[in-house]
Amino acid sequence: MHAAASPATPLTPAVVFENVQAFQLDIFRAVGEGPADIASIARHAKASERGTRILCDFLVVAGLLEKVDGRYRHTPSSAAFLDPASPSCIASIVKFLTLPELRQSYEHLADVVRNGRTVLPGQGSVEPENPIWVEFAQSMAPMMAPLAGPLGSIVLQGRTGPMRVLDIACGHGLFGIEMAKQNRQAHVTGLDWAPVLHVALENAQRAGVQDRYDMLAGSAFEVDFGGPYDAILLTNFLHHFDPDTCVGLLQKVHAALKPDGCVATLEFVPNEDRVSPPLPAAFAMTMLTSTESGDAYPFSELSEMHRRAGFADVTSHPVPMSPHTVVLARAHQ
Repeated sequence: MHAAASPATPLTPAVVFENVQAFQLDIFRAVGEGPADIASIARHAKASERGTRILCDFLVVAGLLEKVDGRYRHTPSSAAFLDPASPSCIASIVKFLTLPELRQSYEHLADVVRNGRTVLPGQGSVEPENPIWVEFAQSMAPMMAPLAGPLGSIVLQGRTGPMRVLDIACGHGLFGIEMAKQNRQAHVTGLDWAPVLHVALENAQRAGVQDRYDMLAGSAFEVDFGGPYDAILLTNFLHHFDPDTCVGLLQKVHAALKPDGCVATLEFVPNEDRVSPPLPAAFAMTMLTSTESGDAYPFSELSEMHRRAGFADVTSHPVPMSPHTVVLARAHQ
């Protein structure tokens, strides 16, 4: 069982990802609302008491619930990340992570390993106009929201005044929106497939920055970026492609930046051993099963990609209490 969080062990959503298949019933809401005995949880979940008991006991073993005198209660992690009453709840990610399109490859994992690529058709998850990215934009925002503030601070470093920002593969748009919130004179362009951009624009409207938010529909590899930009964001995107493809895209990014402009790449970055920390390292399997040639790249490889594309001053900025790292690089003057 996972130990309860303490000041020395800050909360992270790692346990959520480790047990993602367990969240398909509304168990955590029922536990939060109480009284959290088997009968009441089963009524809430519209499930059998036997099935509910075994599932709840499994969640205790997995570290997502505690059991005291026959009743269940949240662990600090499930209270923070899985109870819909919590402002940091990320339960919506389950809908995206359990899409049939993403699960299909795991059902043919031997073939995936033999061939070294996904069994999904075409380019896998990055096939043009793939509708799963609308679901990603809608479902994954709660998970990504806590990363937006740190990324904005790393990129802006307190900068104010007029600036132009391009958010490539923006999805939910939260990263570019955060730039506009932290710098009230920043103008942001979100780039993604047209149906996805509608989700980003809705989020920009909720944040009150829609008057400084433009949309650019199309493929990052084909559409004219325009510019020049002061900053370009590449969030959770490079890992879908092989290094040469990443270098080509980064060269295009470099050409769209102002002199001394910067690119911020948000990625799952494992250590050089590629087996630690657990979540960034394990993400390589997600890329194997869902893409033609994607990977989870150590910082040395990401740094080399940026340098090959003409960037300098490549630095690594791990995001606290997150499996993500921001790789920041500057265009040559």
